[in-house]
Amino acid sequence: MAKEKREIIRLFSESNNRHFYSTTKNKRNSPDKIKLKKFDPILRKHILYVERKTSK
Repeated sequence: MAKEKREIIRLFSESNNRHFYSTTKNKRNSPDKIKLKKFDPILRKHILYVERKTSK
């Protein structure tokens, strides 16, 4: 079986609430952790989200 190129990741809020976004990324093209500014519906403003792996 071929090794998967895309990995399911979760982007967790820096504000330490329980909100997260799920997405995939290509491990080969971007090996570093992703940091994105996304909208947090709990705080109702844009804040930084950081990548953490999900357990399968």
